[in-house]
Amino acid sequence: MATEGPAPPCAPSRRRRGRTLSDVQPPGTGSSSQSAGVVDEAVFRRTAGRFATGVCAVTTRDAGIDHAMTVNTFTSVSLEPLLVLVCVEVEARFHDAVLEAGVWGVSVLDVTARAVAEWLATRGRPLHGQLDRVPHRRGPVTGVALLDQSVATLECRTTATHPGGDHTIVVGEVVSVAAPPDAGPPLVWHRGGYHRIQ
Repeated sequence: MATEGPAPPCAPSRRRRGRTLSDVQPPGTGSSSQSAGVVDEAVFRRTAGRFATGVCAVTTRDAGIDHAMTVNTFTSVSLEPLLVLVCVEVEARFHDAVLEAGVWGVSVLDVTARAVAEWLATRGRPLHGQLDRVPHRRGPVTGVALLDQSVATLECRTTATHPGGDHTIVVGEVVSVAAPPDAGPPLVWHRGGYHRIQ
């Protein structure tokens, strides 16, 4: 597992192409817009929430203990090689476990898995046995838990990590995939709540 250290200090600015965000003023905002570079966190969260995403459970196994968390920050990265990424909060228990284990699973949850998603997003839940109430199986390559209530699953081996503010971006090579043809609709996250595709 390769871990990238903090980014080096920025060199003095030399403009070549493009503009920074502070150079751009959204049309029609005029002088009533927020100061350049200052964005209200609550407004940002509402804005980001307009982007509908799937809901995933990310799992790993470290020192014989299953770790899991609900995320919607999962995306494909590359086809050659096959890479995906997930963003993990630095203060989450899952963070150190997934970095130590070096392998992890992604279960793209189906619409029946709302209670599972809520449970795995509950802060302070017991560490031991947190998957006892969640139907799952073991991945054939890594042995991590893959949830039954899923439209697709992937197993990944960490290839790089990158600091991303209060999260770490974990990049992994996909070592197994499964996408049952008879899977139902996915669970969707939009505007701060769970939804189903109609």
